Amino acid sequence: MLQTLLLAAASEPPTKLWNWEGTYLIVGACLLVLFIASRTIEEPHVGPRMPLPFPELFNNISVAGFLGAMSFGHMIGVFLTITLAPLLK
Repeated sequence: MLQTLLLAAASEPPTKLWNWEGTYLIVGACLLVLFIASRTIEEPHVGPRMPLPFPELFNNISVAGFLGAMSFGHMIGVFLTITLAPLLK
């Protein structure tokens, strides 16, 4: 099974497997979710702080809050990239 998947992946040209067209959607979704999460998490300052470049903008969110926001931002970004893929080409 694994060999079949590896052979299938190796047979595809690299341009069909990955392109950079959806990167901006994922980055934008992550920043938006981080901005919203830093203001809506019930206790965003519990635990060690995340050393972000603009602490006032992101409300000094903790490491756990940052990781959660980035995870959810990636899920939303991938969903946007998949749904808007026909429009990106």
